[in-house]
Amino acid sequence: MRWILILLAVMGITTSALALREHYRTDTSPCSINERWDCGIVNHSPYATLAGVPVAAIGITGYLLLAVLAFKQAYRLMLVPVLAALAFSLYLARIEQHVLGVWCLYCVISLGVISLLALLVLAKVLVSSVKGATTPQP
Repeated sequence: MRWILILLAVMGITTSALALREHYRTDTSPCSINERWDCGIVNHSPYATLAGVPVAAIGITGYLLLAVLAFKQAYRLMLVPVLAALAFSLYLARIEQHVLGVWCLYCVISLGVISLLALLVLAKVLVSSVKGATTPQP
């Protein structure tokens, strides 16, 4: 499980790095597919920063933290940051859908990655808890 979580975190880091590149890009975005899919519009919007820090940079940091915790097999410690990241990613997806009306391909991929991470970590913790509860005590 550890290596699957680390692989997903690396995918998240890569996706966030691509989004960060879009944040600082001044020319036309290569992922400007049509009027509904444009990473440039999303990553240059007022919602692309939090307290002056690009959301994509926060994503890189968050995925790096999750990778370290997965490497240490600290699955219970991963629960809070992974669920917070999922909630924040869902909030940003809502902004894309209802406020901006434009989707970022990198953001959608990141939402998929964090969703898988959250599901796997939650399942791992629940299974470990059930196993621990059913193990007879000497």
